[in-house]
Amino acid sequence: MSVQVARASTIPISAPQLGGDVEDMVLSVLRGGTLAQGPMVERFEALCAEMAGTAHAVALCNGTVALDAALELSNVRTGDEVITSPFTFAATLHAILRRGAIARFADIGDDFTIDPVGVASLLGPRTAAVVPVHLFGLMADMRVISAVTRSRRVALIEDAAQAHGAAQYGRSAGSFGLGCFSFYATKNVAAGEGGCMTTDDPELAERLRTLRNQGMRERYNYVDVGFNWRMSDVSAAIAIPQMHRLQESNRRRQANATRLTELLSAEPGIRTPSVPAGRSHVWHQYTVLLPQECDRQAVVEAMALDGVQAGVYYPRLVWDHAPFLEHPGVLRDDTPRARDAASRCLSIPVHPGLRDADVERVASSLLDAVRMFAG
Repeated sequence: MSVQVARASTIPISAPQLGGDVEDMVLSVLRGGTLAQGPMVERFEALCAEMAGTAHAVALCNGTVALDAALELSNVRTGDEVITSPFTFAATLHAILRRGAIARFADIGDDFTIDPVGVASLLGPRTAAVVPVHLFGLMADMRVISAVTRSRRVALIEDAAQAHGAAQYGRSAGSFGLGCFSFYATKNVAAGEGGCMTTDDPELAERLRTLRNQGMRERYNYVDVGFNWRMSDVSAAIAIPQMHRLQESNRRRQANATRLTELLSAEPGIRTPSVPAGRSHVWHQYTVLLPQECDRQAVVEAMALDGVQAGVYYPRLVWDHAPFLEHPGVLRDDTPRARDAASRCLSIPVHPGLRDADVERVASSLLDAVRMFAG
């Protein structure tokens, strides 16, 4: 008689926490009959403004549209230069190129976010905006970056797609410039699709509300060339209960991250993420740098055999893909730290659905794989 050992269930790298409260909220929308841009969206906007600590939040259909909207409101035009990070998701670059602008890239620091010194070195007469990316749940150094952009009268747009509830010296992500948030299915608050832009400027908020609704201030009163950027009440209903428990879920992520760092310290070749003084990390991803000689793909595959999902965010610099290599709007500035990070980064599960035993299993799997495939 053969004995089969049950394989442990897979630990996913992300797992939206959707409970009965989400189901009840969605059902209330379906029964109420207002599916788009209704009372749920208004409730969601109030929670987003509270999260960012801003006077206004305008809900949009996704985070990429939030970037498009911020560039529009900042009057970025064809031929203008926009400075951002090369270590980011392509949506950041796409939004810049859709404006007809020229993308410039400052290098990153040890915390994976854009280096303020690099930003300052790229500022010139054609610079129209700076778009720092708050990566993996950690804000860029906004105190320095905002001071630099203010002194040069350059628009500041925060790509805060991964930073729901993150803060820096008492100020929240989305409160320094125009804050662009995503509520995609893998984010710390997951609506499936959804986005918002946060601001303290009432005129910008009002113009965005008009733009998102086909340029209408009231029905059939067109005052601008607009878009269909509306968010659905269903998406808002999925997000609202998660917004209410965001602080709790972020605390769980922080506890899991602390434990992962403790466990992974057993392997000095792995560089674990750090949190600079004055900043709070909300751990959208827990990202390490593997040893230089380590076979990353082999590590990913070995962990998968252990039932632990790992991801590479991001395997190449954002401009190092076919559509951008010869693009006239892409200036490939020298960013060696970002290139090194892209070659060695690996993200592992840290989400609030992990039990303590899961966290230990994730760390053990990574340690075993690195020891097997390093050198």
